[in-house]
Amino acid sequence: MLSESSSFLKGVMLGSIFCALITMLGHIRVGHGNRMHHHEHHHLQAPNKEDILKISEDERMELSKNFRVYCIILVKPKDVSLWAAVKETWTKHCDKAEFFSSENVKVFESINMETNDMWLMMRKAYKYAFDKYRDQYNWFFLACPTTFAIIENLKYFLLKKDPSQPFYLGHTIKSGDLEYVGMEGGIVLSIESMKRLNSLLNVPEKCPEQGGMIWKISEDKQLAVCLKYAGVFAENAEDADRKDVFNTKSVGLSIKEAMTNHPSQVAEGCCSDMAVTFNGLTPNQMHVMMYGVYRLRAFGHSFNDALVFLPPNGSDND
Repeated sequence: MLSESSSFLKGVMLGSIFCALITMLGHIRVGHGNRMHHHEHHHLQAPNKEDILKISEDERMELSKNFRVYCIILVKPKDVSLWAAVKETWTKHCDKAEFFSSENVKVFESINMETNDMWLMMRKAYKYAFDKYRDQYNWFFLACPTTFAIIENLKYFLLKKDPSQPFYLGHTIKSGDLEYVGMEGGIVLSIESMKRLNSLLNVPEKCPEQGGMIWKISEDKQLAVCLKYAGVFAENAEDADRKDVFNTKSVGLSIKEAMTNHPSQVAEGCCSDMAVTFNGLTPNQMHVMMYGVYRLRAFGHSFNDALVFLPPNGSDND
């Protein structure tokens, strides 16, 4: 009996030592991986107007015609009123916009992803977009149905960025060691990022379809994990005054907060003049934003923009 107890204790001790060695080796491997993927966070800024003016008028016109953005909007049938508002407003300014849903909704010509899981829907939408449009678009913008986007400002922001580089940008959020672009403000991937992501979608150990058995992480965090393996890191987009251009709140809420935090500035303390997105909007607020951004004019005052982005062919945009 004593001999059996002694053997048992020896087995426990050896097992503990073995587990400790495995854990230590695992930490060494992970640490080495982190060093290999070391990334210094960048704050990407929009180009200066002076830089744009240095480009010849013919080159500017060529840029205007050839700069194309494909918009991906992830929706669910229960969001039908938001869906309709997004379709009727800002998506008209995308060079092409398509709606990806958990079901086939004919009236909106949605693409059926056959799943309610937002991460699976996002994966499938990215794969569909890359497979079908990789030769037609250099930039891919993904948004949820509560987001309003000013596509011309997005194009201007991306003007001097190279789509053959692995860009992944929007409003960044820090969560432990992971920095990711929040879906609420919209997510932009370059064609190079799309290529790298597509190459990992069938590699479960690097880009799993499910985040974990115990708990599930949000789809934007899941995307960040996959892109990190591909050498694509989250970058925060901001203007020359270091104000975010991808906003996770509505204009009204942002101004209300600015009035509390910067009462002498109000709008100036709130938002960038070249904001790309706002989030948390109702269908009515979408139409109000459309009026303010595209239809309201001050007669006698003309804007002399350095660059004009032409609407897509056949568009009825405002």
